[in-house]
Amino acid sequence: MLNIRPSAVAGSFYPYPRQALEKEVSLLLEQAKPASRGVTPKAIIVPHAGYIYSGQTAAVAYASLSALKDKISRVVLLGPVHRVPVRGLALPGVDAFETPLGNVALDQAAIQSISGMPQVLVSAAAHTLEHSLEVQLPFLQSVLGDFKLVPLAVGDATAAEVAAVLDKLWGGAETLIVISSDLSHFLPYHVAQSVDQETVQSILDLNGPISHDQACGGTPINGFLISAERHHLRSQLLDYRNSGDTAGDKNRVVGYASFAFMEDEKYEH
Repeated sequence: MLNIRPSAVAGSFYPYPRQALEKEVSLLLEQAKPASRGVTPKAIIVPHAGYIYSGQTAAVAYASLSALKDKISRVVLLGPVHRVPVRGLALPGVDAFETPLGNVALDQAAIQSISGMPQVLVSAAAHTLEHSLEVQLPFLQSVLGDFKLVPLAVGDATAAEVAAVLDKLWGGAETLIVISSDLSHFLPYHVAQSVDQETVQSILDLNGPISHDQACGGTPINGFLISAERHHLRSQLLDYRNSGDTAGDKNRVVGYASFAFMEDEKYEH
């Protein structure tokens, strides 16, 4: 019998039931297509708030994957823990993740390849209520074909520890790296824009470290930036806005950005 991590935020962060979710994601992707043309990422950074707040920004990155639908068979997904603290990078210890669109199987071979690393642990608790990974799955299920997942909930870890895991899982064209993170939290609208502009530029320059005040997923971002530089990726900002632009007031906003990272043709293997 399969051990399945059930969806925890369906109906709150994103629509439920299935038909409503399919309609919402389809609409977001259709609206995002013009902004994502000509991009073929090896990796993306996407926000993880409720779709009403950050779905438009995330969709621009996911729409860029359409040309890779039949090439990507593994998704390595990293996001920060929000509820259960862990030391290192936590695997869920399950066979699949559930969403209203169906189950996503985990890549057990890839998981086995990193399970002996000292910074990698198994924590079902870290994943049980964590939204930063789950909210990405309906988009991935909508834009990709058959793929398997390596979900890592990132807690207290160094950038080098994160980068070592990413390097182990990097793979080739079959592997997509997804980093889940929002930007600044609860600043006034114009202050947030200024702070986020600096953060965006640092990410585009592959220049960490990014603090947790700048991005809640600063730890996985910092590890990814090391790997991205090591693998000679080129960066591109796809979309930036904050909750004051979408569904919130402008007094206390959360920043959202999506990025694509492409392999430099000179270094592709």
